[in-house]
Amino acid sequence: MKVDSRSRAPQFDAVVVGAGMAGLYAVHRLREDGLSVRAFERGPKVGGTWYWNRYPGCRCDVESVLYSYKFSEELQQEWRWSSRYAGAGEIQAYLERVADKFDLRRDIQLNSTVEAARFDEASGRWEVTVAGEKVWGRHLVMASGCLSRAVLPGIEGVEDFGGAIFHTSDWPEEGVDLRGKRVGIIGTGSSGIQAAPLIAAEAEHLHVFQRTPQFSIPAWNRPLGDDEYEQIRAGYADLRREAAAAIGGVPYEEPDHDAPTAPAHVVDGWLEQTWARGGYPMILSYPDILTNDETSEIVGEWVKRRIRERIDDPAVAERLMPSYPFGAKRLCVDTEYFETFNRPNVTLVDLREEPIERIVETGVETASGLVELDVLVLATGFDALTGALLAIDPQGRGGLSLSEKWADGPAAVFGVMSSGFPNMFMVNGPGSVSVLYNMVASIEQNVDWIADAIAHVRTNGYDSIESTDEADRGWARHVDEVAATTMFTRVESWYTGANGEGKAKSFLAYTGGGPAYFERMNDSAAAGYSGFALVP
Repeated sequence: MKVDSRSRAPQFDAVVVGAGMAGLYAVHRLREDGLSVRAFERGPKVGGTWYWNRYPGCRCDVESVLYSYKFSEELQQEWRWSSRYAGAGEIQAYLERVADKFDLRRDIQLNSTVEAARFDEASGRWEVTVAGEKVWGRHLVMASGCLSRAVLPGIEGVEDFGGAIFHTSDWPEEGVDLRGKRVGIIGTGSSGIQAAPLIAAEAEHLHVFQRTPQFSIPAWNRPLGDDEYEQIRAGYADLRREAAAAIGGVPYEEPDHDAPTAPAHVVDGWLEQTWARGGYPMILSYPDILTNDETSEIVGEWVKRRIRERIDDPAVAERLMPSYPFGAKRLCVDTEYFETFNRPNVTLVDLREEPIERIVETGVETASGLVELDVLVLATGFDALTGALLAIDPQGRGGLSLSEKWADGPAAVFGVMSSGFPNMFMVNGPGSVSVLYNMVASIEQNVDWIADAIAHVRTNGYDSIESTDEADRGWARHVDEVAATTMFTRVESWYTGANGEGKAKSFLAYTGGGPAYFERMNDSAAAGYSGFALVP
């Protein structure tokens, strides 16, 4: 660390925002390259998403052995995951171990919210404001998380509620005692679907306020036995290679038939096999499931039949049936979510039939009357991919803010850089493969690419690197064009920014798959960073 001669503020080669999965690896990799680094994390611990999301039932939806770093073989062999899908606490413990093992804490400042960032053209550095104090960095790495800025429901009267209110993304570290309580949960996306069964098991009564019924596949979570785990460790290299070649970063088996033309018994047998594996790979059951209406409908109707089998009351089952094409929204992964509605202490409130009118001191008023509650849980999701970035709203050349640059929708080459913001990098930014891939693998790839770009700048005597406006706009068009061929654009969702008030509508992630995305990034680097301006 140096000190700025004018302001006496600390000066680093790189300032990293966040100390979750992305921030931890960024600190490690940049430090390995010989840079002075300081990361700032608003939480009291490292972990990012996995520190803040501690709600009952929170766990990853990618199998644990793949939802982990691959940069260190020693770490990979040393760590032992307990089950197929690790819970939030176990993932948090893993990240704490990573921070200790690689001595990352000495370059991380906790309880430190980054409030602003401004590019100083005179010095060619970033001035970063942290809790009112200034630090300087030649490079700014935004590792602030794709899903870290909570969305609060715009429901009248939230502030009037007399009971306790919790958002799933900010669950108290000490937990919440729900025994004997009347609980309402608003939201039935991934967080709500994971939380509802455990809340129902503890609360006196649970009301689930559902706006959109979801497709959800059983995780079939289970402990990983010792013999099984030794086989995983021995075959890790092959597993990683298979995952890297897969469109979503998770190995899967392709069928030897097409769903629309194969006999019904063949399709049924194949889907039974995929269902038995469980989890997110159901969306990969057929290669054309996201682009072929008939395939999507066949799989969707099959899954609906299986959902109906899990629910005792046919009327409740129908209210839980999704109405959008299979794959058009984020596929959820659950443990006995639908079975939760068989419990006598659980009530489904279908907001299509009984919309919420307001929240009052004693509960939630719907068109059908008052639902009295002691606790209200908001499982209302995140301002995805852009929310955390725009909360800081960096200012680039000429005082241009990121929100001004992205007023009509985000434009950033590979989701990594945006023109007008020299030496500012985003890990899994808008336009990246990120949320449509194994997040940890995409983080490592993005950070490695960023580190290599910084090394190229330093080694070749350049002062800065930034994407060109033409490349930004070209990538944004490409992202939209590829997305338009899929089911994702048939509905409004957080993938399109539809859950953020005033947010420009555009597709926020790259749907072309990890291998194609990584190839384009690598081709750019190999061509001397085509699409980017290198300034001496």
